[in-house]
Amino acid sequence: MTAHVLLIEDEPNIAEAIRFILMRDGLRVSTHSGGADAIEVVRQARPDLLILDLMLPGMSGIDILSALRADPMTEKLPVLMLTARGQGRDRAAAERAGVDAFMSKPFSNTEMLASVRALVPR
Repeated sequence: MTAHVLLIEDEPNIAEAIRFILMRDGLRVSTHSGGADAIEVVRQARPDLLILDLMLPGMSGIDILSALRADPMTEKLPVLMLTARGQGRDRAAAERAGVDAFMSKPFSNTEMLASVRALVPR
């Protein structure tokens, strides 16, 4: 069975680039662009990996991650956090919230694939 990656990213060009890279690697990818309903989208989609942008409209990636870690249904879901800022305090906040991996934008295709392959059970 093909692993499912849910990508929550509000920048359409970035979302499409990541979707293309991962689909070409044989993964099933679905996308979502908002933060306000992201927790419900994750619960319904039941992905094998969540790629989550730090800054989203409606709710931050940190708040989404904290809520997912507090829910027994999603507490063990691997999460890769993306950020355009990449500052130390962002990374520290993501780690406190329980992120599995952190990646700053811009990133290379190779870097994205390596991170996803390390987190997705195949």
